[in-house]
Amino acid sequence: MSTPPIRVLIVDDSALVREILTTLLRTDPEIEVVGTASDPYAARTRIKELNPDVLTLDVEMPRMDGLTFLRNLMRLRPMPVVMISSLTEKGAEVALTALEIGAFDFVAKPKLDVAHALVHFRDEIIGKVKAAQAAREAVVRRVPATALPSAAPDRQAMAREMGRHFRTTDRLIAIGASTGGTEAIRHVLGLLPADSPGTVIVQHIPETFSASFAKRLDRECAVSVCEAQDGMQILPGHAFVAPGNRHLSIGRDGARFVCRISDGPPVNHHRPSVDVLFDSVADHAGHNAVGALLTGMGDDGAQGLLRMRRAGAATIAQDEATSVVWGMPGVAVRIGAAERVMPLKDVADALLAGAVRA
Repeated sequence: MSTPPIRVLIVDDSALVREILTTLLRTDPEIEVVGTASDPYAARTRIKELNPDVLTLDVEMPRMDGLTFLRNLMRLRPMPVVMISSLTEKGAEVALTALEIGAFDFVAKPKLDVAHALVHFRDEIIGKVKAAQAAREAVVRRVPATALPSAAPDRQAMAREMGRHFRTTDRLIAIGASTGGTEAIRHVLGLLPADSPGTVIVQHIPETFSASFAKRLDRECAVSVCEAQDGMQILPGHAFVAPGNRHLSIGRDGARFVCRISDGPPVNHHRPSVDVLFDSVADHAGHNAVGALLTGMGDDGAQGLLRMRRAGAATIAQDEATSVVWGMPGVAVRIGAAERVMPLKDVADALLAGAVRA
């Protein structure tokens, strides 16, 4: 018996964008566009009438903005939502807020030549709609935006006890993620104490969004977070996010680890690539590192995590139950790259313990 197609409702105030998205999604036989809506009020009616599996939702619309509608939707009828966001700093902030509220993922569109850009991102849009349908149950498993905890007392005590260890040795934490990763990383970093080992992060995210992501993390976390720049020293209490559309790796400058930024070709269809980061950590940090591969589509980072493990690093994969998409960590588990597999809530403590073991 064949699987029924994924029923998609497109919500966008632009008739042109609605037409383009409809045309693009209909090129895939596994997707059925069951309807469109020009604003959230019309969308509310169409959802009741059509019972779609997945929603694509424009961030900026008249009468009711996309975020307000998304909050109401996640409260009253949780379902997978792929946000369509402009490729601007404001668009990045809104998209990140949407992910906190519960959106599955987003597709970034430039403000100019939207029609051409959306055609260019056809595979991305179709891939994210399919992944959203596959992860329907994960929509309600998101860590709520209000639930980001501070470092618990026992974790703070652990940090005080290990503080000298972190400050006087070269320990390193490396984290990679994709779909669902912005919230997973936010959760993990929010649990790390202020004197944690230096941390490097690759999250698959568009150019211009990475700086906003880093600023948001910096506001909410005890560690200092910034977008990585070439040559920055990786110091305790600091975390570095790979810039969008550029690779982040680590190198050595004397006794210190430093960030290296490059414009090499995409690896595993991604730039930044988790494998690029993890390979460099295996080469330069070895047993002094601990790595975690979190939720995400595809397999980027799995081979790099295996290289880290073979180099003596402690390695962690997020488990299937708490992943939005168990692609990258799932592959890591299958190939033996993950020394430990655990729910998201346990990853921060495991990173600290792994850094001490190193």
